[in-house]
Amino acid sequence: MLGVERYSSFEASKMSAASQAERAVLEEEFNWLLKEEVHAVLKQLQDILKEASRRFSVPTPGFEGQLKQENFILGSSTMDQVKGVLTLQGEALTQADINIKVAKSSQVMHFVFRDDKQWKLQQVQDARNHVTQALQLLNSHDETYHFKTGAEVNKLMDAVMLQLIRARNRLTTPASMTLPELASCGLMKMFNPPLPGDLMLNLYINLSKLCLTVYQLHVLQPNTTKNFKPAGSSVLHNPGAMFEMGSAKLEVSHVHTVECVVPWLNDTLVFFTISLQLCQQLKDKISVFSSFWNYRPF
Repeated sequence: MLGVERYSSFEASKMSAASQAERAVLEEEFNWLLKEEVHAVLKQLQDILKEASRRFSVPTPGFEGQLKQENFILGSSTMDQVKGVLTLQGEALTQADINIKVAKSSQVMHFVFRDDKQWKLQQVQDARNHVTQALQLLNSHDETYHFKTGAEVNKLMDAVMLQLIRARNRLTTPASMTLPELASCGLMKMFNPPLPGDLMLNLYINLSKLCLTVYQLHVLQPNTTKNFKPAGSSVLHNPGAMFEMGSAKLEVSHVHTVECVVPWLNDTLVFFTISLQLCQQLKDKISVFSSFWNYRPF
């Protein structure tokens, strides 16, 4: 029995030594990850997000202080009731030239932006701000910074990912609005001649597309308002949607949406996807050492 006990003790000692050796290798690899690879990933993220940030403000060739103006033709494969050209300069629409064919009379109405007006695309502005915040987080941990734990890296990655997800969501999820909110927003006052009371427009970003939706309205007669039910908040309202403005009750009779692809918006969304993947991959590598964290402060 004594021999068996000695053998067992010897085996336990061998296992303990092996465990210690394995732990030492893990610690060395983990320290390399914290010191070298984390900063390599942070540098990649900075480069990608700087490129994304530049997409929001492309300068005019030869005029570095002036943003490039781009013209986009609005169109639809299913209808021709609305046509137009929008001029985009960074996050601002500086000009719009829109033709709308009125449903009842087939009359074509022509509207342009007033000379003294520009329309800021809040979605683009917000997305750019979130990218700036993500870059500030990355810049606060330069190559001289020493990460001490995996939890510290994860905390930074979570914060960066939160800003990137918010940036992406602003471009992929247009704001919901009620019809009265749309009727009273500043866009309605942008046009020359002024929009008539039976017409409303909405401009928004959806993924890599700049979209224009035109609502044609008609006033509900008093004897038809017994089934009146105001529509809620939505990105796109359908024909039949009702709302109240002042003492008038109105209904959407026709809806037309035209759009155009903005290539740099597509580039930006790709940059967001790549950056989020890099963040997640780094978090996954950190999690490989989760068992090692039992042996050191996390």
